[in-house]
Amino acid sequence: MKNLLSNYVGLEEIKNMDTKELTFLAEDIRKFIIDSVSRTGGHLASNLGVVELTIAIHRVFDSGKDRIIWDVGHQSYVHKILTGRKDKFHTLRQYKGLSGFPKRKESSHDAFDTGHSSTSISAGLGYALSRDIKKEDYDVVCVIGDGAMTAGMAFEALNHAGDTKTDLIVILNDNEMSISENVGGLSKYLDKIRTTPTYFKMKEDVESILNSIPAIGKRMFKTAEKAKDSLKYFLLPGMFFEDLGFKYLGPVDGHNINEIIDALERAKSVKGPVLIHAVTKKGKGYKPAEQYPDKFHGASSFDVETGLSLSKETNLTYSDVLGNTLVDLAKKDDKILAITAAMPSGTGLDDFKEKFTNRFFDVGIAEQHGVTLAAGFAANGMKPFFAVYSTFLQRAYDQILHDVCIQNLPVTFAIDRAGLVGNDGETHHGAFDLSYLSHIPNMTIIAPKDKNEFIKMIKFASEFNGPIAIRYAKGNCYDLSLVKNDDLPIEYGKGELLNQGRDIAMIATGKMVEQGYKVLERLKAKGKNITLVNARFIKPLDEELILKISKSHSIIMTMEDNAKIGGLGSLVNSLLMRNGYKGEVINIGLPDEFIEHGSVEELFKEHGMDIDSITNLVMDKFNI
Repeated sequence: MKNLLSNYVGLEEIKNMDTKELTFLAEDIRKFIIDSVSRTGGHLASNLGVVELTIAIHRVFDSGKDRIIWDVGHQSYVHKILTGRKDKFHTLRQYKGLSGFPKRKESSHDAFDTGHSSTSISAGLGYALSRDIKKEDYDVVCVIGDGAMTAGMAFEALNHAGDTKTDLIVILNDNEMSISENVGGLSKYLDKIRTTPTYFKMKEDVESILNSIPAIGKRMFKTAEKAKDSLKYFLLPGMFFEDLGFKYLGPVDGHNINEIIDALERAKSVKGPVLIHAVTKKGKGYKPAEQYPDKFHGASSFDVETGLSLSKETNLTYSDVLGNTLVDLAKKDDKILAITAAMPSGTGLDDFKEKFTNRFFDVGIAEQHGVTLAAGFAANGMKPFFAVYSTFLQRAYDQILHDVCIQNLPVTFAIDRAGLVGNDGETHHGAFDLSYLSHIPNMTIIAPKDKNEFIKMIKFASEFNGPIAIRYAKGNCYDLSLVKNDDLPIEYGKGELLNQGRDIAMIATGKMVEQGYKVLERLKAKGKNITLVNARFIKPLDEELILKISKSHSIIMTMEDNAKIGGLGSLVNSLLMRNGYKGEVINIGLPDEFIEHGSVEELFKEHGMDIDSITNLVMDKFNI
């Protein structure tokens, strides 16, 4: 059959296709996504797993009227293709192009902006209840993965939705994965349902037979409720979703379009909240992604034939260094343990997980629990490292403050992906961790300028008796030791003077030290010599060093890959103001806005944080 996708115009076509045509369309979409993502990078495996499911949703529902909410949203590529964005799909995750996640400003078919896990049921319930209040008429469909269902927020929303009894359809996309393999009791529960579907068939048959008996059937059905309950608890203990107030449909084959359409039509006709349990395969239709769904969760560009990455990066990443160093430390100290929130691979902990099984804990997508779990470990004399992306640690702010910092417990927060992360955009940039951590009493914050300093900081943290956060960037480690010998130990609250110059002093943190050093080298070639300080400690600041510099420099520049408000610049400004500094202060950092997607280099340039922009700014001050 001809390529249906190449001639596809709009959603009306799906409603007029027969099953055979829909199946061919699914094949076309898979090929299209594989080809496109192989060039742009993106979330591949999760999208390949929802092709038929997405087609079925758009067959049954009208996304121009009905509200379809994609949890996390990294599985919304098929939805984007079907809702008028096919011709722009080559711009996916590119600067000024399509977002890799649903965006209301991008399309009227995107009902809710997502990017973090487990928000869809809460948002969908808000839509459904407001619909009822306003007496509107439309369906609300929330698509949530089994990984996202491990977060407490999803359970809170299920609990509330079941109590309201409003019309709401939740599709549980069960592929047995989040990013890495799922863990925990819910995963085992869903596995039991997948492998023991007998009860649901029996339940439906009994209901159908009893209700069809004239006059006495419905009475008999009600009388049988207690027996039915006993039977269901015998065959499948828990019946969790129905006990919460949801009508449970499933499990259904998430790759059988007819079966999914039937389930969606049934759900649409049921009053009250309904949960459809759709079983899918992550990476479906592309063998490398099926075999290694975690590696193809967020893929860089790759060769379609082999599945091999086209990225030329071979150096160690900061995540690699964390994992390797923790393994070395744990061999010598049996109190060291590691915690992650469904991200063992992303945070570099795979080797630790294998070598220290009894000291490794994956809590699922549950950052709040992860933080308080770490606090419990620390209160009992252990040395927990919680490895977590900056953007996801935001979700556990209350636990950091109340459970860790008030008790001054020795928990190390290994904050991965701090600063701008690139193509995933505003929901994933680690732009706020300095701001939301720096004002909490008892919290210490440090940031490495390069690989060697990072190793020293991890060791320092393992011996530190209090809450401490190490923030570090995504990607390859910078190695400043190649150009400057660095033997200084980490000393509490002390920065590092990398170069003594005159007139202008740069105080930089983390990745921005690399930028500062490259600016310094450029200016040296022009006969100018600037002072460069590696802050090392954002909290507490090295006040002695900064005040000493302020006495001999008329211009001080701070540099950070964090929001300017509440970050390093704010802390330095406050210090200098309190001490009567009369010179000029320039803060380089992120503005008070959410930063869109694009490469880090493009975004740095846009916001004046790249080497050229900083060099030109300094040259202007020198009147060069």
